[in-house]
Amino acid sequence: MEILDILIVGGGPIGLNCVLEAQKNDLNYMVIEKGTIVNSLYNYPLHMRFFSTAEKLEIDGIPFISTAPKPGRQEALEYYQGIARQKNINIRLYEKVLNLIKNKDLFEIETSKSKYLAKNVVISTGFYDIPNLMNIPGENLPKVKHYYKEPYPYTRQKVVVVGSSNSAVDAALETYRKGAEVTMLIRHSEISKSVKYWVKPDIENRITEGSITAHFNAELLEIKENSVVFKDKNNQIKEIENDFVLAMTGYLPDFDLLRNSGIELQGECLNPVYNPETMETNILGLYLAGVVCGGKDTHLWFIENSRIHAEMIMRNILAKIPL
Repeated sequence: MEILDILIVGGGPIGLNCVLEAQKNDLNYMVIEKGTIVNSLYNYPLHMRFFSTAEKLEIDGIPFISTAPKPGRQEALEYYQGIARQKNINIRLYEKVLNLIKNKDLFEIETSKSKYLAKNVVISTGFYDIPNLMNIPGENLPKVKHYYKEPYPYTRQKVVVVGSSNSAVDAALETYRKGAEVTMLIRHSEISKSVKYWVKPDIENRITEGSITAHFNAELLEIKENSVVFKDKNNQIKEIENDFVLAMTGYLPDFDLLRNSGIELQGECLNPVYNPETMETNILGLYLAGVVCGGKDTHLWFIENSRIHAEMIMRNILAKIPL
């Protein structure tokens, strides 16, 4: 069996950046991706726009040309998938890593389709594939959606949006403008301060004028076939009619993969242990890159500020190779 210099788990923007660094240094690599190239971006809402400008989403200095001040989902897909085609990257798509262990000096990787051996492994799996569940009765009903794609299915429907972050605000505004009756249930006392600055006044004005109903300091308790039950800011239990619940409660990294590979997780946020100068974890030769480094704090790392991880990792790997 071929022994790879590096196996990269995850074909998102940061995984691709690791690929480009590996190619420049003539390292033998492979990428394992359980979906399509930049799968998380593919699953974003159709009309999503990034907070970052185009140049801050670039990898390896390859220009990202956008006609808008803030690139959208489709432009990002064209950019990153175009790089993958142009650079002819060695990637296995729709293949999931099932087991990753270190045996002496080599990593043994078992996937849904094959087995691999590698001297080093980079986990760059992001966080978008595992919803942060509310763990309440009725959450498994078909009317509950943890991913929001577009507003058209919710026209003339009674929609409850749970959350107050960017995804929740976008879902609330878009469905309202396509004719939905929107109620937001928000655990905090205000709309999240992290909401995009050009969107935040819009949602606040819609709430103030009563176009969108918002219950602050509220908690969703139960989801029924035709209603939802929640506790309001006065601790009163209320029930309202409902057709769909958009649970924009965030997402989590694949903690099982991290644990099973031997990476230590610390604190309430399950922060993985790694060296911030090399991105190497407590397992020698096993590295982290991108959003996965933040544990449950998924707002800590994003494309713009984690592009540097690829160069840090490759520099450390190259330093270990005998001259």
